[in-house]
Amino acid sequence: MQDKDKKIKLIVLGGPTGSGKSDLAVKLAEEIGAEIVNADSMQVYRRLDIGTAKPSAADLARVPHHLIDILDPDQEFTASDFRREAAAAIADIERRGKKAIVVGGTGLYIRALLHGLVDSPTGDPELRRQFDDVPGDELMRRLSLVDPETAERLYPNDRVRLIRALEVYLQTGRPISAYRSEHAFSEANYDALKMAIRVDRGELYRRTDLRVEKMLEAGLVEEVRSLLAAGYGRELKSMRSIGYKEVTAFLAGEMTLDEAVTLIKRDTRRYAKRQMTWFGREKDIYWLEYPGSFATILGHVIEFLA
Repeated sequence: MQDKDKKIKLIVLGGPTGSGKSDLAVKLAEEIGAEIVNADSMQVYRRLDIGTAKPSAADLARVPHHLIDILDPDQEFTASDFRREAAAAIADIERRGKKAIVVGGTGLYIRALLHGLVDSPTGDPELRRQFDDVPGDELMRRLSLVDPETAERLYPNDRVRLIRALEVYLQTGRPISAYRSEHAFSEANYDALKMAIRVDRGELYRRTDLRVEKMLEAGLVEEVRSLLAAGYGRELKSMRSIGYKEVTAFLAGEMTLDEAVTLIKRDTRRYAKRQMTWFGREKDIYWLEYPGSFATILGHVIEFLA
């Protein structure tokens, strides 16, 4: 029987899109008898299959997966929701005598699960609306005046986080970095082995470009057309994700397919770069070379669990 004061041991696998996380997670899970908990913010949605690069039917059959296809495309899902649902899945896996491998590229979800969320004010939609037409560079300039620490970590195209930081300051008069500083001393929720796959940037970009081409071949345009026909509009968070928003614009006659593909590749590369930056800033993370060092990775995992 597990000591109630003893933290659950958790394997966490992150890294950029196209790095091979899902493949590695399945192989590790088979070796140690584990189950996988998805930490990708788009794979939680049903019907968004090709553009989110969900695990194949074969991989889903090989290893039990959790938090995949749990929502319709018009439902909201936040980091707080993920933390609650993932914690419940991990507890269930542990009760059945298994181990959980949390895998995904949504760094905020992983951080929320391991360390909780910053106790800052809840959102104010009316307050946020004043920033709707403000360019990213101007948002950065305003934030740098009141919270230079947060502004330094963000980019002009990261509108969600820029607006959130400004919103918190306007609500409280305190920068969100102050809340994060206080939160940094909170105790971790799990005893986690945090790993991420490192890929040379040139190779990573080659992989992401190839990944986009395979998505188009697999029927991404038809998938988006089906979602739109089912009433899932382009204003939804799920439909604004990379791949879906560009194909939606193509189907609306706003650009050619070649232009849409070029944008998808560009935005995927940019997203992968941001993911590498995010995980690069995480503490206590073990960087992996994969697939060349699987035996070494497995050895570290077994040693950690023992």
